[in-house]
Amino acid sequence: MQPRAIIVAVIVSFGVGCTNPFAPRLLDQPITGGGLSDQRTPDGVFQNFRIAYQTKDTLTYGKLLAPSFTFLYRNYDRGVDLSWGRDEEMIATSGLFQAAQSLDLVWSDVAVSAGDSLTYDIARGFVLTITFSPTDIVRVQGRVNLRLVRVRSDDPWQIAVWRDESNY
Repeated sequence: MQPRAIIVAVIVSFGVGCTNPFAPRLLDQPITGGGLSDQRTPDGVFQNFRIAYQTKDTLTYGKLLAPSFTFLYRNYDRGVDLSWGRDEEMIATSGLFQAAQSLDLVWSDVAVSAGDSLTYDIARGFVLTITFSPTDIVRVQGRVNLRLVRVRSDDPWQIAVWRDESNY
């Protein structure tokens, strides 16, 4: 076989196999339900949150957070409430995405929801399964209390305040 024929055969085999060796897939299993949801609904925010975690996509995750985002949580060891802003949240989430082999986030029923077309408060439970390795799997169950905001009623919702109400 001539060198040119070998090169063509290699290129064709990559094309037929539909696998790009320079862009390995991120997930072992495809995401069910298609692409991103319409973030102009609160349910769309939760669906996109789940997709961002499943795909470990910081760009999608970042679009969920308002510029003034605040994360609030209770440090039970010290007995104090603590918080951080959007930049720290993105760094922490990026670290989680890099450290985990896979993440599975399941939202449970909405406990409380109230608001208008520009501000919406919603609390709901979740179960997050973090697989660091086949022998290191952590399951976290808890509740989030989110304040969603937007400037105009046709804008996408963003998370302005995330109060973690989990007890761990």
